[in-house]
Amino acid sequence: MLRRTLLTLPLLAVQRALPADRLEAFGRRWSVPLGADWRVAQEEGEETLLLVTARPKADSPRKPFQYALMEGPPLERFTLEVEARRQQPRGSLIIVYAWRGPSHFNYVHLSDDTGSEQPVHNGIFHVYGGDRVRISPEQGPCALPGPGWHKCRIAYDAATGLVETWMDGQLNPSLRAVDISLGAGRIGLGSFFNTGAFRRFRLE
Repeated sequence: MLRRTLLTLPLLAVQRALPADRLEAFGRRWSVPLGADWRVAQEEGEETLLLVTARPKADSPRKPFQYALMEGPPLERFTLEVEARRQQPRGSLIIVYAWRGPSHFNYVHLSDDTGSEQPVHNGIFHVYGGDRVRISPEQGPCALPGPGWHKCRIAYDAATGLVETWMDGQLNPSLRAVDISLGAGRIGLGSFFNTGAFRRFRLE
């Protein structure tokens, strides 16, 4: 659990993103760091957003940047549903939320291993001007145990700071956290350092 005095970032910081390229998927527009790294395709009759190029970032601060950021106003409260497929044979994906700027956001890390095995995997992480910091328990099952599609449901409420994640219908304790420092923000889909795919995206 993370509790800080709420930072009121300027509206410009909330709306401005570093990515310059744009794409359309799931009836929405997304900003991405480099358009050539992404593809929107039909797979098995489903519109699918694919991250086809991994760009590992080894320098500091350690935080993800390879994600598609949904355009639109900051979200106070939402339920997000999506199916996610990691790269083979190993890999992980992220879902960004409460994005206030490229150095102030949270993300859900979906991995093929557990937080107990690797503390910087399979958890909720907080970026606040520096390296990412884990803010969820390490104990819990891995989110992406197999190479196929996995159903992910995330519920977030900025008023309480609570985020909860269900994987394949099961609430995952390692993907649950509270953070009131960011509040409303934008959402994104991507990975820290792998390729992967998303489909059947729904937002309420």
